Amino acid sequence: MDFNLTDDRQMLADTLNRFLTEQYPVEYRVNVAYEAPFHDAALWDQMVELGALYALAPEQAGGMGGSGFDIAVVFEALGRRLCPEPVLGALMASRLLAAAGADQEPLLTGACKYAVGISEIDAAYELDQVATVATGAGDAITLSGRKSTVYGGQVADVILVAAKQDDRLGVYAVQAAQANITGYGMMDGGGAAEVLLDNTPASLLIADAQEALQDAINAGILALCAEAVGVMDVTHTMTVDYLKQRKQFGIPIGKFQVLQHRAVDMLTEIEQARSITIKAAAELGGVEASKYASMAKNMIGRAARLIGEESIQMHGGIAMTWEYAVSHYAKRLIMLDAQLGDTDYHLSQVMKTYVA
Repeated sequence: MDFNLTDDRQMLADTLNRFLTEQYPVEYRVNVAYEAPFHDAALWDQMVELGALYALAPEQAGGMGGSGFDIAVVFEALGRRLCPEPVLGALMASRLLAAAGADQEPLLTGACKYAVGISEIDAAYELDQVATVATGAGDAITLSGRKSTVYGGQVADVILVAAKQDDRLGVYAVQAAQANITGYGMMDGGGAAEVLLDNTPASLLIADAQEALQDAINAGILALCAEAVGVMDVTHTMTVDYLKQRKQFGIPIGKFQVLQHRAVDMLTEIEQARSITIKAAAELGGVEASKYASMAKNMIGRAARLIGEESIQMHGGIAMTWEYAVSHYAKRLIMLDAQLGDTDYHLSQVMKTYVA
C-alpha cells in the first residue's frame, strides 16, 4: 500500500501548512482562541478562499475531494498550528448535505457557516437516545429540545439538528437566529455552543438519517484523529529540540539515555497513531467505517495523553507556563480525547463489534 500523498493532496497540505504557519503563530492563536467569537473571521475567509472546505466535499456536491484522505490532510495541517477555526462543524455538515443531495455552495464558499447538533446532555453519542423532538410537517415543522457542545455553533448561521419524529430519526435545518444559542470558549481554545430549541421553526433535510448521521460522526472522528497526529508530531519535535538545548551537569539532557528512550517511545506512539488514522481514512464511507473510527479514536486518545504528559515531564516547569507553546499543544492533546467520544467509550464500541 502506497502511503504517500497524491500530488494534489501534497499541494493542498503544503499550501495549508504554509498559510497557517504564516497566519497562525502560537502567540496569535492564543489571543484569538480564548476570546469571543473564538476564531478569526478574516482568516476564516482567507482559508475558505484557499479551498480548504472544497477539499472536504465530493465532486458531485461541488467539492474537489471528500475522501477520508482529503479530510486527514486538512485536519492534520490544522492540528500542527492548533487552528481554532470552526472547520469540524463544516465537515460534518457537508457530509449531511451530501447525503441529502442538497446544495453546498453556500458552505463551500463560506457564505454560510454551518454547525451540526447531535449530542445532548443525556445522550452524548448514542443516536438511538436522541430526545429532541420534531413536530408538524411541511412548512410547519418545529423542534423542541437541547443540543449540547455544538462545535462552531457560536458563529453558525445554520445548524443541522438530529431530532426524532414518531421514532424516526431525521436531520432538520434550523436558522441560528431563530434558536436560543449560548456560545462559549472551550478549555483548549476554539468555540462551541449550547442550543435550546423551543418550538423552533425548522425544515426537514433528511427523513431517515441514521446512516447519514453516523457517517458524519465517523468523518468527525477521523478529522479529530488526523488533527491529533498533527499536534503530536509538532509536540514531539518541540520536545526533542528542547532535549538538545537544555543543559544539566554541563551537557544537553538529550544525552541521557533514559530521555532518549522516552523520546523514541513517543515517536513510536505517533507512528502507530498515524497508521490507524490512515486505516480509518481508507474505511470512511464503508461498511466497517464505524469500527475503524472507534479503533482510531481509542488509540489516538491513549497516545495523545502519553505524548502530552511526556512532553510536559521532559520539559519540566517551563511546559506549564502560558507563554510556552508546548503547554497549549499538550492541553489540546488531552481535550481531543473528550470530543466525539473518549477512549473508554470507543473501546466499548469496538467490543460490541466482536460480540456475537
